[in-house]
Amino acid sequence: MTQSAAVSAAEKSASAPPPRRRPALGLRLDVRTLSLLGVLAILVVVGGVTKPDEFLAVSNLQLVLTQASVIGVVTVGMAFVIIGGGIDLSVGAIVALASVWATTVATQEYGFAGVLFTAIAVGLGCGLVNGVLIAYGRMVAFIATLAMFASARGLALQITDGRTQIVTIPEILDLGEKDAYVLGVPPLVIVFAVVGVIGWLVLNRTTFGRRTVAIGGNPEAARLAGIDVRRQRLYLYLLSGLCCGIAAFLLIILSGSGQNTNGNLYELDAIAAVIIGGTLLSGGRGNITGSVLGVLIFTTITNIFALNNLQTATQQIAKGAIIVVAVLIQRRTAHE
Repeated sequence: MTQSAAVSAAEKSASAPPPRRRPALGLRLDVRTLSLLGVLAILVVVGGVTKPDEFLAVSNLQLVLTQASVIGVVTVGMAFVIIGGGIDLSVGAIVALASVWATTVATQEYGFAGVLFTAIAVGLGCGLVNGVLIAYGRMVAFIATLAMFASARGLALQITDGRTQIVTIPEILDLGEKDAYVLGVPPLVIVFAVVGVIGWLVLNRTTFGRRTVAIGGNPEAARLAGIDVRRQRLYLYLLSGLCCGIAAFLLIILSGSGQNTNGNLYELDAIAAVIIGGTLLSGGRGNITGSVLGVLIFTTITNIFALNNLQTATQQIAKGAIIVVAVLIQRRTAHE
């Protein structure tokens, strides 16, 4: 058997359950997705009943999708990292750093392209540092990304000196106006949809996706099969950084500014969305569709609470309860 054949065989064995259990697993995944759709539908009904005129307004639905877009792009990157057996606690701080670095006066002199390039470059740079420390420096992902979290937040604060940096580029500001909507769909939502579709295709239809599942399920078996586990992990954190850079640019469009407080708690929201979407926190199994639905569920909850003037504390308690239930369901299905 050639090396390529061995790698392919190992990828398939690590990414898929035993043949006799495949139907059951497929059923569970379908049920989980349908359950998430059911939860989202219930939330829409609740919002429609409690605040029918406000929640069901087209402008509010556009707002919900727009707000979901920024954290949604981050969540796609987080899903790949977790499926690959890692974790990234620095995504919110990277978004903040990328947004403020891209909105400095010096950067804005280069116009639209300069801001976009800087946001993505900073995201990729931070992802590269995380990946090198974890994959080649053999640091625990929790520690490495926690260090990046602190460093990126500190650097973002130093760049802004605690001030809000206002964007003055018309081409960027215009993307946040209704005139830029395509058939009533905000540009940010379109970007989120494109990222989600590409993420789904990469995870389910490419060798990169199969290798991600393989190293998350059993990194030693993947290594023995010829997969470069360290390089794959580096790629995963680069991908997460790329998504953070894109999200930072979307946030700049949405807010028209760069702030060191941007991306606050994004890491928790992204991890929570990935978990309730059906991805195992230990890695080796997950899907992009469920993660996207998780983002929409959390964003809808936030919107309903805001419209009903409920306290933020109550909202956080509700999110925490949802996470606990999702993890308990995961543990139950994992042992079936």
